Amino acid sequence: MNDERRKEITKAQALIDEAKGILENCESEEREYFDNMPENMQSGEKGQKAEAAADALQEAVDNLDSAMSSVDTSLE
Repeated sequence: MNDERRKEITKAQALIDEAKGILENCESEEREYFDNMPENMQSGEKGQKAEAAADALQEAVDNLDSAMSSVDTSLE
């Protein structure tokens, strides 16, 4: 791999890392929002949506971890 591509991949890694941090913060805030709801609201529509959103954000973070691993492998 040439230096120019390596530089571009390094930029992509930084962007993935930044996106991951943003999503982790959002997931944490959504999870906290859900956890602070009264129990009767947690089982209602609003609570279910908040929990589903937090779960989806966690899945996105996990997918970014997987992407980063693949990118790391490409640089080996």
